[in-house]
Amino acid sequence: MKQIFAGATGLLACGAAHAQEVKLTPSAEVRLRYEHVDQDGLAREADAVTLRVRPGVTASWKGWSALIEGEGVVALAGDYNDGTNGKTAWPLVVDPENIELNRAQLRYAGADGLAFTAGRQRIALADERFVGPAAWRQNEQTFDAVRFQLGTPKGLSADLSYARGVRTINGRNGTGARPTAIGGDNVFALVSYGTKLGTVSGFAYLVDQDSAAVQGFRLSSQTYGVRFAGATPIGKDVKLGYVASFARQSDWHRNPNDYAATYWLGEASLTAKGLTATIGHEVLGADQGVALASVQTPLASYFKFNGWAGKFGTTPANGLRDLYGTLGHGWKKAGPFDAINLGATWHRFDSDRLDQHYGDELDLLASVKRGRYTLAARYARYKADAFATDTDKFWLQLDWSL
Repeated sequence: MKQIFAGATGLLACGAAHAQEVKLTPSAEVRLRYEHVDQDGLAREADAVTLRVRPGVTASWKGWSALIEGEGVVALAGDYNDGTNGKTAWPLVVDPENIELNRAQLRYAGADGLAFTAGRQRIALADERFVGPAAWRQNEQTFDAVRFQLGTPKGLSADLSYARGVRTINGRNGTGARPTAIGGDNVFALVSYGTKLGTVSGFAYLVDQDSAAVQGFRLSSQTYGVRFAGATPIGKDVKLGYVASFARQSDWHRNPNDYAATYWLGEASLTAKGLTATIGHEVLGADQGVALASVQTPLASYFKFNGWAGKFGTTPANGLRDLYGTLGHGWKKAGPFDAINLGATWHRFDSDRLDQHYGDELDLLASVKRGRYTLAARYARYKADAFATDTDKFWLQLDWSL
């Protein structure tokens, strides 16, 4: 990171000499959230009120930019287990108090589609199923990495990253199995070709969780696959969307497990005048029913997948099949609001082997946006059968961004 700070300092010094050419752009995000969790098997219910502030500034000069961004989280009500505070009688809400350097990066972006980013940065690849910033949590997941990008969304493009470390959502007080950071030689590569019908991508995600305290190295894996995603109009004001993905995952580096498992996803959606209906089936396959020998995605943006109740951040030994359907409606410029959104998603969770029905989940969303403010309410109910326990979660969240 010393080199990154040196580069950023040099760019800012250049700005002092060429003030008429350097542009300073401040940024800020504020999020206030209440999260309630009622989970069978735990004596107490969690009530977490957390406030996150994320200030930053970007200095840009021609194609170059330097970004510095901090992140602070404070618990206004702390009746919850944040993963590091030892309150194991309460349900887990992984939003510990924290103050840290969230991002510090030097970037070049040319008009020819070439981009280079070095330093602590946010990386979100494809649908974030394998690599993402975990933006739902108050503490963001970032990467100490170098990243090269070449090309444009239409036509051929390439995206290659090497990350020597991952800053986790556990904050600066993280320890043991929930560390502040995890070192390792992580390599992420995508080659894509964009057309009018959609984008086809080949990908390789080499994840090196090189810490004995984190599942004894068992989350290190190599995943190779292909993905196609796009949308096309099929009538007046009607659009069909589609996603298909297939991959094979196996052990990598010091992972003591010897396994190979299959991942696949199929999804279709219809959108018509603000109404959207989606149906999909995602499979995280299992090998022989051994713990952590099923498809694992430790660097994913978890909240986007397999239900908001968060029961499947770690894929069960017998794998996971998620059959889901979503119905939503959005309005723009509705009364005093810039946007209103309503949505409902249902999940049926089953094992990939041994034909187990894990449980079902219902997720509900209502949100309104006005200017820089967004207010959202969410509810999740997981009804357990053969996996985990019944859980109800409720969130009320207010976001503001500069």
